[in-house]
Amino acid sequence: MTALLTATVAAAARGRVLPARVRAAVDATGFDGRVVSRYFTSRAGRRIAQRKWPKLTAAVDTATHLLLAAAVTRGPTQDARHLVPAVRAAARRVRVDTVLADAGYDSEANHAVPRTRLGVRSTVIALNRRGTRKRPKAEYRRQMVRRFRKRPRGTRSKRVYGQRWQAESGFSRLKRVLGSTVRAVTWANQRKELLLRCITYNLMLLAGQT
Repeated sequence: MTALLTATVAAAARGRVLPARVRAAVDATGFDGRVVSRYFTSRAGRRIAQRKWPKLTAAVDTATHLLLAAAVTRGPTQDARHLVPAVRAAARRVRVDTVLADAGYDSEANHAVPRTRLGVRSTVIALNRRGTRKRPKAEYRRQMVRRFRKRPRGTRSKRVYGQRWQAESGFSRLKRVLGSTVRAVTWANQRKELLLRCITYNLMLLAGQT
């Protein structure tokens, strides 16, 4: 599966579909693990709670919505620990210039590892204040204080971070064309099914079919 996803990214790079300076937005989205539709359960007056669900974490190219990296875990889980593996996988396939992520991924390591080990020039991750107003002591998180100071709308820093929303647009696009419900029952097969959807989605993008 990993090799097939790598092949789609390589094809995009060869075909110059991807920009020279790739901005990767890292985010996660959940999928419904129940085959029975929400509409049916609501009409039947049933409530089926999902304690676990398939969760896709991806690095999405903000210019094309191509999935540069994808990993499937079981939610609910804390997001921050999934950023570095996603960026590492993306960086093996394409040169990543900038990483964008929301406050759920805020940690010093999520800045430091991509910048110092994975060749990423810039990381822009919103600060999670964790209930305190104290100024962060760590170097890269302290930079984010300056980065996210209030600025007029339309300034460059606002425009760059605003591209983070392209990850959500990519997920919406994927679910619209391939569905938001996983049909497989076992966890192993659910994981395979979602990875196959990611590969299919990339191929459809390359073919102009989405």
